[in-house]
Amino acid sequence: MSCGTELAWRDNVPVLSWLFLRGRCRTCGVRISVVYPLVELATAGLVAGCFVKFGLSADAFVASFFCVVLVVLSAIDLEHRIVPNRIVLPAALVVLLAQTALHPSPEWALGALGASGFLFVAALAYPAGMGMGDVKLALLLGAMLGRLVGVGLMLGMIAALVPSVYLLARHGSAARKMGIPFAPFLAVGALIALFAGNPLLHAYLSHF
Repeated sequence: MSCGTELAWRDNVPVLSWLFLRGRCRTCGVRISVVYPLVELATAGLVAGCFVKFGLSADAFVASFFCVVLVVLSAIDLEHRIVPNRIVLPAALVVLLAQTALHPSPEWALGALGASGFLFVAALAYPAGMGMGDVKLALLLGAMLGRLVGVGLMLGMIAALVPSVYLLARHGSAARKMGIPFAPFLAVGALIALFAGNPLLHAYLSHF
């Protein structure tokens, strides 16, 4: 991005080009962020995991699309602190339509509305800690996970407690004014729910 040089194919091979170039632009020598190969590795691993779990099926393709979108949104939120509408909203619609077509049920729409409504209330109650981008991301999570979206949200919030407690311990009351990107934590919770949500939910409900 610094010199505007069009990349040759050999400089655009996922992961391998970054390693070969030692993380620097061939033309101007500016460092290329490690985020790029990490995103590529995470995407490949998650897509492979989807086909291992769901087999060669339409469910695997939908799950792969969901995972790819989560990786992209997490990387953007980490770097720019935004969850772009032009990615998350179309993705939520695509996933909702696909899940409803594959498994006809109001579960997916109810999951999307319920998850986004829950985070919307949280955003109204504490605007400094929850952005509207996270509310829109919850639409995507609910559309994909249905009844398992609660598992994803709970795990995401638990994961977000780790940096929150660290900031509070280090900065005291000033930590309340320090925001953290929440989308990556929601994504982690959603991915765990996607791959292991049913056993986790069953284990939780078996205690009651």
